[in-house]
Amino acid sequence: MFNQILVVCTGNICRSPMSEYLFKRVRPDLHISSAGIAGLTGYPADERAILSMDRLSIDMHAHVAQKLNREHLIKADLVLVMDLQQQKYIEQNWPFTKGKVFRLGHWHNMDIADPFQQDQQFFYNTCQLIQDCVDDWVKYL
Repeated sequence: MFNQILVVCTGNICRSPMSEYLFKRVRPDLHISSAGIAGLTGYPADERAILSMDRLSIDMHAHVAQKLNREHLIKADLVLVMDLQQQKYIEQNWPFTKGKVFRLGHWHNMDIADPFQQDQQFFYNTCQLIQDCVDDWVKYL
């Protein structure tokens, strides 16, 4: 059973917070958190990510970015990343994570491109893709 789920992206201001808040909406009984490999510690979510989530009636204004660390990975039962490169990075730097790190797009065998510095439509599309992937994972939680 996955009680502690950690979602990871690069800066923890776009993809992983959107994923975190989408998971929290459908599985409020689980502990869902997010972090960034190069986390922009202390920063709020990207304004375009916030607008994308607003369209789904999810308020993400309270999000504060944090940098991924060993303690996050120890606590997590499942770690979801955005691409294969992030998965390899985590597994190489923290070998104990092998077997619990998967791509958010695992069930579609795809990566989720970083919308950082892209236009609002790219963010909307990324948010929809993340929502589809979260829905796929919920079946297995």
